[in-house]
Amino acid sequence: MDVPALYDLSPALRLMAMGLVLAAGPLAWAWLRNRRAGTARRLQSLTVLTLFLTFDLVLFGAFTRLTDSGLGCPDWPGCYGKASPVGARAEISAAQEAMPTGPVTHGKAWIEMIHRYLATGVGVLILVLALTTWIEHARQRRQGGGAHVLSPWWATLTLVWVCVQGAFGALTVTMKLFPAIVTLHLMGGLFLLALLTLQAVRYSQLHDATASRELPSRLRSLAGWAAALLALQIALGGWVSTNYAVLACTEFPMCQGSWWPEMNFRQGFELWRALGLTSGGEHITFAALTAIHYVHRLGAYVVMGLLAVLAWRLHRQPAWRSAARWIAGVLLLQFLSGLSNVVLGWPLLAAVLHTGGAAALVVLLTWVFASAARVPVGQRVTPVSSPAV
Repeated sequence: MDVPALYDLSPALRLMAMGLVLAAGPLAWAWLRNRRAGTARRLQSLTVLTLFLTFDLVLFGAFTRLTDSGLGCPDWPGCYGKASPVGARAEISAAQEAMPTGPVTHGKAWIEMIHRYLATGVGVLILVLALTTWIEHARQRRQGGGAHVLSPWWATLTLVWVCVQGAFGALTVTMKLFPAIVTLHLMGGLFLLALLTLQAVRYSQLHDATASRELPSRLRSLAGWAAALLALQIALGGWVSTNYAVLACTEFPMCQGSWWPEMNFRQGFELWRALGLTSGGEHITFAALTAIHYVHRLGAYVVMGLLAVLAWRLHRQPAWRSAARWIAGVLLLQFLSGLSNVVLGWPLLAAVLHTGGAAALVVLLTWVFASAARVPVGQRVTPVSSPAV
């Protein structure tokens, strides 16, 4: 059996065509639903829809990783040089016959390619958002109008970032699930969620002055610390998952019958190495996996405590009670899903929900920050109708 080239761009046009097909439905829905609305409202609707689909993409990415489907198609962007597993049936069958429980099977190939199709569809939606924002921005400048749409540089940054995500997706495959790359790919997806959330809130503020809310400076500082530590904790969680260190501790709150089990921090947090190996090519020790798991667990105590305090403080502010309840609810989900991963042997549903909870916390904290930011009075205008989107 011939080994496929790691980078085969011949199916790229067909993959992009699939992305266009997938994006056509959401685009049509957003246009029909808001055909009589103004520009800001249309762009907000499309941004929220893109945010929702990106959230789904993050969850499906977790599902892809957790089902060991990341190498279901060992080349990129196609599958054995084909645009879908249908055209690669012979190659996949040969790989599956040679290694029935290996990384390449028909099921894993479909999971991997569906993930790529969804990612391409989201990329098309983000491209449309960026182009529409620039077109509308230029039109309003020619007419000498006010700021009826968000600065196009936010949409441009989002477009650039989704391209970076695509590059990390390619490296995830071609570097054979290199832990640092896979973790960065996860972090990049969550940063993409934050960018889209910020834009959705800003569009709300353009046509609804009540979308901005006062937040005391001390609470903003507390939320800032919570967001920074949450980002670090998510990176630690990604490191646990990509190194398959979840089952290094199978009891709670102790680990291996101890409050401080044997751990090898140097090996565990050696960042630039292949999966399961040290930089010297030796197999990583169980003590290193224990260190990865336990540091994430200790970090969880700190982050959950800080977010619980933030939710309590926000609940004392009448305008923020809904946000407080959402944060508290997602925190409970995170605790239960994380505990289930440990004591139930890493069930797939709990693992996917744990990633979803982390993504939801990113969206919630970004929404708090963006909603609390003041919008200049001159930008709070009623948008004019236009044929955008």
